[in-house]
Amino acid sequence: MPVLKLGLSNPIVQAIDELGYTTPSSVQKQAIPIILSGKDLIATAQTGTGKTAAFVLPLLTLLKKEGKEKKGNKERTLRGKRIRALILTPTRELTVQVAANIVRYSKHVNLNSMAAYGGGDSEPQKQRLIEGIDILVATPGRLLDLARQRALHFDELEVLVLDDADRMVDMSFADDIKKIIERLPADRQNLLFSATVNNGVRIFADHFSASKMGRRAVEISISPEDTAAPNIDQWLITADKDTKSALLSHLIKEQKWDQELIFVEKKHAAAKLVAQLAKRGIEADAIHGDRSQAMCEKILADF
Repeated sequence: MPVLKLGLSNPIVQAIDELGYTTPSSVQKQAIPIILSGKDLIATAQTGTGKTAAFVLPLLTLLKKEGKEKKGNKERTLRGKRIRALILTPTRELTVQVAANIVRYSKHVNLNSMAAYGGGDSEPQKQRLIEGIDILVATPGRLLDLARQRALHFDELEVLVLDDADRMVDMSFADDIKKIIERLPADRQNLLFSATVNNGVRIFADHFSASKMGRRAVEISISPEDTAAPNIDQWLITADKDTKSALLSHLIKEQKWDQELIFVEKKHAAAKLVAQLAKRGIEADAIHGDRSQAMCEKILADF
């Protein structure tokens, strides 16, 4: 099914066409028409299935359309410190990633967006909010900080998106999410995306129903067999703990891998692995909770 058939506005289709996207993923096929219809949505989809585009693309279409309907042929003008759509994400890295995708997809529409996350000075974020922002991508903690400082208000909010909702539960953000939802207008569209739907995520869904006087959200689920891209090979290698770094170094050199993203369980283990790789002539660096935001962003840019 061509992307155009999903009901997206022409400027959005133009942007994704320029990016080389032609065929929507399973979650995009199912989610985009539901979101464009104005219904609440709970979607179960793994990372890597195209879920960010599944909510960003129709969101851009809805906000652009809403603006023209309210002000003739002119885009809607926000009051200061107001936002029209809020996307909550569990980590600053995901916040930056989602915000970057919004910029790419919205290049042909007159909508603005920004990312708000902790780990740095909040003053630049507060300054950007003064003129009003159409789409705000934020971590829960920083959003609450900005709200408590009266740097933004939610009375013009139209859409709430919870991205990676199960991770937000795992990271103990449930109370923060509840506090945020209590501040939002009841008349809003709610979108929730999660790799799994556990009891904690269900609590979020219950808050959605409360905002719409009991009207239940549409639920979709993308099966695991649809989540792996066909050009990705996966395999498991068992190894003793003391030989894992040596084996990893061997594979990197023998397979001539140019770039690797390695996940380890603990931050001290990440630093140790960097040192072990360096001894074998392999350049590496680590991102973890003890690194500053500026350092993490530099490492990601270098990567």
